[in-house]
Amino acid sequence: MRKSLDNIYKNQSHIYKYGLYIVSICFIVFFFPKGGKFKYEYKKGKPWQFENLYAPFDFSVNKTDSEIALEKKNIVESQIPYYRARKAIEKSVSKEYVNNFLTIFDKETYSREQRITLDEAGREILKVLYSKGLSSGEDIKETSSLIYIVKNNSAQQVEVVDLPNVPHLNKYISEILSQKGLSNFESFYNTLFKKIVKPNIFYNKELSDKSLEDALSKISYTRGAIEEGDVIITKGEVVKADKIKVLDSLKAQYESELWSEYNFYYIIIGYTVLVALVLMMLLLFIRKYRSSIFENNTKVTFIFFNILLFVFVTTLMLQYEEAYVFVIPLCILPLILKTFFDSRLALIVHVLTVLLLGFIVPNSFEYIFLQIIAGVVTILTISELYKRANLFISIGQITFIYIIGYLAFHVIHEGNLNNLDWITLSLFLLNGMITTVFVQPLIYIYEKVFGLVSDVSLLELSDTNSKLLKELSNKAPGTFHHSLQVSNLAEAAANEIGANAMLVRVGALYHDIGKMANPTFFTENQVTNANPHDELEPKDSAKIIIDHVINGIEIARKNKLPDRVIDFIRSHHGVTLVYYFYKKHLDLHGEVDEKDFRYPGPLPFSKETAILMMADSVEAASKSLKNPTYVIIDEFVDKIIAGQVNANQFLNANITFKEIEIIKKVMKQKLRNIYHLRVEYPE
Repeated sequence: MRKSLDNIYKNQSHIYKYGLYIVSICFIVFFFPKGGKFKYEYKKGKPWQFENLYAPFDFSVNKTDSEIALEKKNIVESQIPYYRARKAIEKSVSKEYVNNFLTIFDKETYSREQRITLDEAGREILKVLYSKGLSSGEDIKETSSLIYIVKNNSAQQVEVVDLPNVPHLNKYISEILSQKGLSNFESFYNTLFKKIVKPNIFYNKELSDKSLEDALSKISYTRGAIEEGDVIITKGEVVKADKIKVLDSLKAQYESELWSEYNFYYIIIGYTVLVALVLMMLLLFIRKYRSSIFENNTKVTFIFFNILLFVFVTTLMLQYEEAYVFVIPLCILPLILKTFFDSRLALIVHVLTVLLLGFIVPNSFEYIFLQIIAGVVTILTISELYKRANLFISIGQITFIYIIGYLAFHVIHEGNLNNLDWITLSLFLLNGMITTVFVQPLIYIYEKVFGLVSDVSLLELSDTNSKLLKELSNKAPGTFHHSLQVSNLAEAAANEIGANAMLVRVGALYHDIGKMANPTFFTENQVTNANPHDELEPKDSAKIIIDHVINGIEIARKNKLPDRVIDFIRSHHGVTLVYYFYKKHLDLHGEVDEKDFRYPGPLPFSKETAILMMADSVEAASKSLKNPTYVIIDEFVDKIIAGQVNANQFLNANITFKEIEIIKKVMKQKLRNIYHLRVEYPE
């Protein structure tokens, strides 16, 4: 039992990766759309490349979404709305008419015969107004030319132009009075009817909606049927619009029948195998070519998390609206990975992610082609992301590639540039805008969550007015000046061999912060001839010198410097010997243990850390040069770096002899500039 636990403890890193691998497979397969895949790929205007296709079963030919939408639109536009007439209002108005008639036409002014004539005219007006129904003139829909008016549980169709309404009340009164020769009384009738008349028909939303629903339910979503065994398309035949409709119908029917309870587990197994192969290729690549990343579980988790994130977002978009799949800013993936790692890893991860998404997106070949090309352009164009102009230019180029690629596919499918889908083109522009807005905040979040470092953070750390560098300049001004000189040397060398110049510069600025603990014990900070080491044993002096690495790591962690910067503090002396005090102890005591005078390491393990070791040693030792010349400087640099090479300090660094020679050349030139060497002219 104990042995098993020990094995688990020793292999916990690998166990974690296996668990992450399995969880990622389950996550991706779970979020894949639950449906089978049609085994034929076809495009409008391209020849059918497979054998003759016969109908495997009976199926109906579906109408296209645009056809169904047009039918629905026509039904909605031609729909006749329903209005309900309220009899009670008509009776109420009639009663009001009786009560108010004598107020307008009183007995003192008009004779009985006149009042009878006037009353008949008034009732005639009421009859005309309410025979069909009186509307307010505002609730009648502008698009309606006909309406149904429901009276006594029966609907009567009425033309809107023939329907009386309140705003035109005067017109109806004038016409009737003119026919009866009573036009002189028009003002009296207007006063009477404006006071008592009320509309009695009102829009019936419930009945209108039910009628529309019934009409829409009668729409047929199919046009004709194909019987089993019928020839659908022959080999080499061009896929035309009518064939597209039949093939789309077969595809929809095939996929719906394929994803049955019986086939469910087989399809899941198929998806699982394919996803497992893709993720396995990724792990094998990282293990073989990026072993330092493979050993870091945080970085492996970061890579897998980003793959899962974009798979998840894309599947969500497919469930919402598959036509908008190109709005997903997939180019953020290689952009972020290049920011934190390197171009090659970013490209591999991007390509494998696109392959995963190719299982589920429509028009998979077109999607995979455009996304891979856009990813390559992203990796080739993105550099120095902390410069805003570079980001905008790169995203502009990516968007341009998307649009050009889409237009090329459209020409292949359609034969011309007619009928362009402007919505898809606008999606590419929206994609670029989303990338611009989200990439920097996402990088910042990843830095905080996963402890990674980007060029933006390095730029902030390189500010000499930062708190920690200010403290270094106050407590150990000589060390601060030394760090500045080293950073200049290291940055120039890194630029020449294609290393990360920004990272080297920041590492150089902070590599000696541990000297703040005992600044006067280091020569560059001594302002008098008194040397505190004169009062100490060589072994104690060596310990103080060596401890500046340990103190530097502690200060760096306290100030929350990134691990990539702390690596420079740990490795800038490798496992070299503090030779001065080692020799002094040997002269005084005869016997010596090298371990007491040797830095704990580790050795430099990258080009950047190796460059810093060379620059640090060369700059520090150059202070001892007196009356330097070209020859002296060249021999001096060769001697310092050759000693480090012979001491095997660069065994773990992926740096070549050619690159070391280039670094030596740069440092020689820089030292000549520092010492202002000029050609001596004859007198």
